[in-house]
Order: sequence, then structure tokens, then C-alpha cells
Amino acid sequence: MSKSTHSKAFGRFLRFWRGVHTLSQEELAERLGSSPRHISRLENHASAPSEALVEEIAKTLNLGERDRNHLRIAAGFYVQETAVDYNDTHLRWLRKAMGLTLKALNPFPTALTDSTGKILMVNQAWVNFYQPRIGASNLEKVTNLYDFLFTQMGDSTLLTGWEDTLSMILMALKQNAMLSNSDRDLTTFERYLTHKNVPADWAQRAAKLEPMASYRLQINYAGKLQRFYNVSQTVGALGPAAYLAEPRLTVSTLYPEDESLDLTDLVDPKTKHPLLP
Repeated sequence: MSKSTHSKAFGRFLRFWRGVHTLSQEELAERLGSSPRHISRLENHASAPSEALVEEIAKTLNLGERDRNHLRIAAGFYVQETAVDYNDTHLRWLRKAMGLTLKALNPFPTALTDSTGKILMVNQAWVNFYQPRIGASNLEKVTNLYDFLFTQMGDSTLLTGWEDTLSMILMALKQNAMLSNSDRDLTTFERYLTHKNVPADWAQRAAKLEPMASYRLQINYAGKLQRFYNVSQTVGALGPAAYLAEPRLTVSTLYPEDESLDLTDLVDPKTKHPLLP
């Protein structure tokens, strides 16, 4: 998106919010310590705002985090997020909803993760799918889906092409880190970049591929190698910042390529795991 396009979007946002608060250009300018002419130039796309001015406008108009970040995006700046603890009391409703979602996805193995890949919840099918392969105690130690994937992708039972999957994950982490420039995102990328299973040409591989919501793998299930699709769905807010609202949640589910494959044995009410809803 060009700078001029950003400026046009910002002008539309500024005019909208000024209308919501029934402020004239003169009144807003006075509150900002600016001039009506400058406000007019911003709304008519003749001037682009500085980041400091965007923040001052958001503060003056008492915009919440969602609307402030939409204003930042319109001006061409990256969002600023306040980290949200998924286990916070006020998100109890969200945890209940996610728990019901994972239960409804049985018998398909499903895990809920945050933006760092941390596993927040799993369903019975997920536990009983992986437990025979790595053991109950080892499975309980799996706390991050990225860690799990980067380790498991080196397994000889996986389909050819796992190098592309890891490359795509790395590219997503790298570009997110470049946009945010946050220590957290930079550290996350560097940690996975040094993993032993990362292809040396990961950047070149990823550059040739478009992002997809799924990848294929082959796992031994019930004594036979079976092919599965891992499909990811993002749980986000409505609007332009849908994928930038905390907590950023992703539901990842395994579906068998063979639709006749019966996975009902993976659902067992006696299943135990600390991350079950």
C-alpha cells in the first residue's frame, strides 16, 4: 500500500471520528494545539500524519485499543498491542467458548494456540492421537505447537515437503518480527531459525510459496500410515485488525485425507491431560 493510499484512509478515519464526537475542524485543532488548516489537509489527503500525531489524536478522541490501532494502520503504522493473559478472569467466557469448540471438533485432533504457538487447550482426540507415538509423560511436556512441529517434522514418517512447511512458518515469524520490531517477536524468530531441522534455504523456499491455512503430513495411525491435513483457523475480532487483536488464537485441526477413516476411538471420556478443557 502506497503512502498516498495510507493518507487517504487516514483522512477518512479522521473525518469519521471527528463526526462521531461532533467536533469541527477548528475544535479538534484547538484540542490538539494544531491549526484547522492542518486538520483539513489531513482529511483531504494533502498531508500525512506523524506517528506522534496519530497517538495524540487517538488520545484526544478517547479511542479504545481497537480503534486506535485501526487509526494507526490507516496512517501506515504498525499496531501497538497490550498483551492479554488468556487465563485472565475476564476471559472466562472465551475459554468456555474455546473449550466447547474443541469438544465439538472431536474426533478430529485439535489444539488451540496463541500467537507464539503456546498450546492453551487440546481436545481428547489430540491427546489420544499423539500419546501412542511419544508417550503420555512426553506429551504433557509439549507446551508449544511450533516446538512440536519443528521437532516432529524431522521424523521419517512425515510426507515429503515438510521443509516447505517449516520454511513458511519461519517466513511468517520473520515478517511479523520485521513489522512489529518487538523483542518478543524477534526472539521467537531467532529461536526457531537455529533449529536443527530448518532447511538452509528456508527463505528462498518460502519466497516461492503463498501462505496456506493447511499442510499435509503422514502419521502411523492404528498400525498404518495415514495422510492428514492440518487446517488452521484464526479466532479474531471483526474489522481491519482481526488478526492483530489480543489474544490472537488459532485452532489447528487434523483431518484424515481418507474420509472413511474412523477416528471415533480417539474420543474417550477417561482421557487425562492438563490442557483438556
